[in-house]
Amino acid sequence: MLKGKHIVLGITGGIAAYKSAILLRLFVKSGAEVQVVMTPSAREFITPVTLSALSGKPVVSEFFTANTGQWNSHVDLGLWADAMVIAPATACTIGKMAHGVADNMLVTTYLSAKAPVFVAPAMDLDMMAHPSTVANIELLRNYGNHIIEPEEGELASHLVGKGRMAEPATICAAVEAFFAGQEELKGRKALVTAGPTQEMIDPVRYISNYSTGKMGYAIAEELACRGAEVTLVTGPVALKARHQRITTVPVVSACEMLEACQAHFPDVDIAVMTAAVADYRVASQATSKIKREGHDAPELKLVKNPDIAATLGAAKRPGQLLVGFALETDNAEANARAKLQRKNLDFVVLNTPNGIDSGFGTDNNTITIIKADGTLSHYDNKPKTLVARDVVDQIVTML
Repeated sequence: MLKGKHIVLGITGGIAAYKSAILLRLFVKSGAEVQVVMTPSAREFITPVTLSALSGKPVVSEFFTANTGQWNSHVDLGLWADAMVIAPATACTIGKMAHGVADNMLVTTYLSAKAPVFVAPAMDLDMMAHPSTVANIELLRNYGNHIIEPEEGELASHLVGKGRMAEPATICAAVEAFFAGQEELKGRKALVTAGPTQEMIDPVRYISNYSTGKMGYAIAEELACRGAEVTLVTGPVALKARHQRITTVPVVSACEMLEACQAHFPDVDIAVMTAAVADYRVASQATSKIKREGHDAPELKLVKNPDIAATLGAAKRPGQLLVGFALETDNAEANARAKLQRKNLDFVVLNTPNGIDSGFGTDNNTITIIKADGTLSHYDNKPKTLVARDVVDQIVTML
């Protein structure tokens, strides 16, 4: 899966840097073209001569080549790469990546990278467990980076615990698996809804909910990463889709979202209804701002919005996969199962807003997947980027 791929291998200043030579060799043997980028401190642990000999390319470490003054373009490297792998990734570099401290060639290349980034942390167990490191790794994960978890074992300090960089073969396999996954949904088309809808009361007021769109956007990105062409119908959110295979269709109201979904649904293989669609809208929208002064409080008559998932479920053709989301506060499983049947879904993703780190506005979610055959799978609380992988894994399995 790596034949012909361009990989930027970032090496930072940790004792595990000696393993990077082995990793580099594995990439090259797999047919990849590798450009090594080192931090200045990494050169204290492994020489550029060794890495250059293995890669067949001069190692990049500084912004300028000392003898000639030639500028090493981090932008060009970021555009050249099909993947960037940072192994080992020290606590220092992880912190700089998380907060955009672009003071060396490696971090500037990372900030310019358009390709997926794999991060293999390596440090002593206390540094690994420190709240700042934990928070920085979660930030990187939430940015969409792939974290290759360190292993437990004896460390350079001779203490035993979590912090050993994953073995080179494990890292190489993770990158290969990613590229293999890019082919899983190749040729498939997907429709995803995300965010809230806004139902106007007058030109300056509306009915809505707390949805931020994070879950829907994460699913759209994951589907695109696995090869699908994705149409993302999104309510008003402060997010932007990154992947080039995502086409964004912005809408405001539930009726607009339904119209957009009906236009695209006949042509897709997969539809994931993640949006938190407002259940009601006002029967009559005021054409000018409703004034408070000199008027009684207005009485708003509400009418039901169309049920988008049910409408698509009624139109679903054989071979299409329709996935719904259920946000429930009471009798959660029973209500989710009822929604599954009522809307003709293939499976429903149940989540609740009851947890401190789950539901609307958070970076994490806790879900249960309930399939049409009645089986269910519970998942631990995790970042929504990883929840998206669980959901798309289920889609791939069923397809």
